[in-house]
Amino acid sequence: MRVLVTGGYGFIGSFVAERFYKEGYEVSIIDSLATGSRQNVTFKHKSYTHNVEDRKCEEIFRSSRFDIVVHLAAQVNVGTSVDDPRLDTKSNVLGLSNILSLSQKYGVKKLIFASSAAVYGENSRMPLTEEDDCEPISPYGLNKWIGETYCRKWHEIYGLETICFRFSNVYGPRQGNGGEGGVVSIFTERALSAKELIIYGDGGQTRDFIYVEDVADAIYRASYSYLTGVYNLSSNTETSVNDLVDTIRSLHGDVRTAYRDGRPGDIYRSRLDNAKIRRDLDWAPKYSIQEGLRKTFDWFAANRSPEPAEKKAPRIASSPAGKWAKATKPFVENVLAFGVTAWMTLSLRDSMYDLIDIRLIYIIVLGIIYGNRQSITAVALSVLLYVYEQLDSGRELISLLQDSDFYFYTAIYLFVGLVVGYAIDMKNAAVQSIRAQKEALEEKYAFLTDVYNDTREVKEQLQHQVMNSADSFGKIHAVTKELESLEPEKIFASTVGVLESVMRAEVVAIYSVNKYKTYLRLMSRSDAGGSEMAKSIRVEEVPYVRQVVLEKKLFVNKELQEDAPLMAAPVISNGEVVAVIALSGMKFEHFTLYHQNVFKITVDLISSSFSRALAFVEATVNQRYIEGTPVLKPEVFESILEAKQTAKSNHGIDYVLLEVEAGPFAAQSLPARIAQMLRETDYIGIGKDGKLMVLLSNSSAEDASRVLERFKENGITVHAAEEDVHYV
Repeated sequence: MRVLVTGGYGFIGSFVAERFYKEGYEVSIIDSLATGSRQNVTFKHKSYTHNVEDRKCEEIFRSSRFDIVVHLAAQVNVGTSVDDPRLDTKSNVLGLSNILSLSQKYGVKKLIFASSAAVYGENSRMPLTEEDDCEPISPYGLNKWIGETYCRKWHEIYGLETICFRFSNVYGPRQGNGGEGGVVSIFTERALSAKELIIYGDGGQTRDFIYVEDVADAIYRASYSYLTGVYNLSSNTETSVNDLVDTIRSLHGDVRTAYRDGRPGDIYRSRLDNAKIRRDLDWAPKYSIQEGLRKTFDWFAANRSPEPAEKKAPRIASSPAGKWAKATKPFVENVLAFGVTAWMTLSLRDSMYDLIDIRLIYIIVLGIIYGNRQSITAVALSVLLYVYEQLDSGRELISLLQDSDFYFYTAIYLFVGLVVGYAIDMKNAAVQSIRAQKEALEEKYAFLTDVYNDTREVKEQLQHQVMNSADSFGKIHAVTKELESLEPEKIFASTVGVLESVMRAEVVAIYSVNKYKTYLRLMSRSDAGGSEMAKSIRVEEVPYVRQVVLEKKLFVNKELQEDAPLMAAPVISNGEVVAVIALSGMKFEHFTLYHQNVFKITVDLISSSFSRALAFVEATVNQRYIEGTPVLKPEVFESILEAKQTAKSNHGIDYVLLEVEAGPFAAQSLPARIAQMLRETDYIGIGKDGKLMVLLSNSSAEDASRVLERFKENGITVHAAEEDVHYV
């Protein structure tokens, strides 16, 4: 299974990613590293440094085909959202819509969205339930509420399973100073640094603090559940800021405090009711506030580090003086070049260099170096220099302005300046565009190379898993090839071997369910050293059977009841339970959530194969049965018998073949009478030699003797058939 955690290098994201990794998932992380740190994740994973609204995310989805997406990437600071609503909207709305669209496009099974208690706003009712009104008082809360609407609409319109968790105030190790839960990390760091704790307001404001590992546990559990919609994720306990300070004081010793004015956008009280998530997910927080704070305090005490070196001194280039110097440099150089041009023009005008117009050279050089702006400046200075030169030689200004040479020189200077400057500007723009395209292509090439390398690594890992791991999904696919049949009996027979191989269970039993959902009949089982299994089960009498058949739910024997299998799951066709598969005799180390998921997926594949087979049987009923009778035609009966023979050879599943002593088959009433005395899992058919045959499924010689006695009482003569005569 593959999971994507956006914001996976952040505080909550790193714990969520770690939980999925421990459960055997292949983890990928998208994180801009704006607030997260790679040091938070130390296990093997695939890493992508992008914003969640970036188009490059599509390449990641296309190449990885995730099963689960946990969307935690967000701008989480309420104060920042008030100061810069546009930034908050870009991250919390546009980023979510991009991830939702890609999840729907590339077949993600479930998306889990991190919402917030901030959606409720200032609500005096405590505790708040999911049905209470949402009146956010900050752009952060508003955008989280909008995000919930996006998730709901994607579920309604596109069928993407989405679940939104309204987090209360999450705290724990690795936490930064962002978000409301960040007060724990801020206070802890300041206490360890012997600094005073700054309290905004009177300290009576309360928050519902929940430990980060409890959050990760709920997210993981929700990933494989059928839950959708909105859920509060909280401890359902109010803790005031003053109480928080007292707890830190008990852990660290005496600390100093200072009170400041309250901050805009902050609510005074917060407590979320978690009854809904407790009931629907069978989840409860494990850590009290005291236990969580102790673990958090111990972590911060052990992992204190100095400020990074790059944050201590700003770059000189980014200072205002540096920017001003860079902007004025072309003008300064232009003035200096003009000074040289003026000196040469005035001092050498009576020499041979008077044949060369130095002003024109000056304009061309400045245009080539700096482009149009400086070339026009050079033109203006050159015209002024020409006027000064003429006036210095004794001419009057009025006569100069009436001289056609003045306008000729001015026109030449302006033309050359414009042509050279424009050409250079166009050239620079083209170079800049090409350079930008080159950088973009290089960045895209590097990104695609990373994706290719990741894909190739995954391919090699999957190949290794297929070759070496008995419960890998490659193995599941290979083994379930055995289910590619259009005959239900062959699928039942193959299912035992499939589940023995995939789940490594000693005992596999398959029960058919009658059409009234009242009885289960044993259809097939493992050859488990002669272990006894009930051949029929009444649904109402067995609790786990009721759960599987009536509620269509997977059963896991967490209490290890002796009279129940370790796992059981329904085989569903067209929305109805048609069979039940039960597993027993598994090793304890295989009784995990991972193996539960493997079992569920395998049963889903079996259900798909069985539905296809039943549809085929229904569509070809006229070709399977002799018209007007319950008697199978010879070729169909032979196929079912072959499936029974294979099941007996591979798994020791008994059956009995009987031959009916009767005249020509023209007697139509006999098959109908026989059918009334048989179970739903037994068959009547025509043998190769034209005789009427009865096939008793999952029956021993002792079972057959009772059936023969029943036939005899009804005046029907039947005896055990010699299979090798009829079918070999």
